[in-house]
Amino acid sequence: MSLKINHDADGIRTIQLARPPVNALDPELVGLLTEAVDAAIAEEASAIIIAGGPGVFSAGLDVPVLLGLSREEMTQFWRSLFGITARLARSPVPIAAAIDGHSPAGGAVLALFCDYRVMADGPFRIGLNEVEVGLPVPAWIQAALRRQIGARPAEQLLVTGALIESRQALAVGMVDALQPPGEVLAAARDWCRNLLALPRQAMLSTRRLARRDLDEIFTSSEHGDFQAMTDAWFGDETQGAMRALVARLKAGG
Repeated sequence: MSLKINHDADGIRTIQLARPPVNALDPELVGLLTEAVDAAIAEEASAIIIAGGPGVFSAGLDVPVLLGLSREEMTQFWRSLFGITARLARSPVPIAAAIDGHSPAGGAVLALFCDYRVMADGPFRIGLNEVEVGLPVPAWIQAALRRQIGARPAEQLLVTGALIESRQALAVGMVDALQPPGEVLAAARDWCRNLLALPRQAMLSTRRLARRDLDEIFTSSEHGDFQAMTDAWFGDETQGAMRALVARLKAGG
């Protein structure tokens, strides 16, 4: 089972990543997450929570699996990742990310496109560290980070591939709140309930206008150049760095 789904009595839908050991994103998990978000919206959930497990939200892309994909399959994976982030960004109802642990790379990507991010307080790290493993950060993800924390801070974090601890993430605006480990999901539910207690149409209309710039990220042809992303993935530098990463993981490093 790669997802656990909970239907709260107040209409809040919790979609929990459940792909041990670290909720790494492969084509199947991204597809299931997309289906679950689509189902929640179609079934008129009042709000959605995307959660991970204790200690880790998602460790990002499942590099060993993705290294085995063909060029065509990898292009489709980029298309699917773009698609799930578009669904999160364009959701007609609020979405909170409950980050109860580490959230590097693809985990941070999912969280960026939600309305609200609550993270575990402690030595947990979040960020877009793709450069460290030889992968350029795609344009649409860079645009979302700039929207979230501002152009200059985003440039510094993206170019260096820095992973920052939760308190620094709160200080720069990458997350919106911190809670003790184990209390993150409850805090995300409280945020949803507080938002849903507001006059519904006024809240949703204001939210839609406020997030218009995020929605517009997905209309730019620059941001959907999946072939360029695949070309970068299969480049010598990226392949070498990725295979070195897998070797370190197998060696326990």
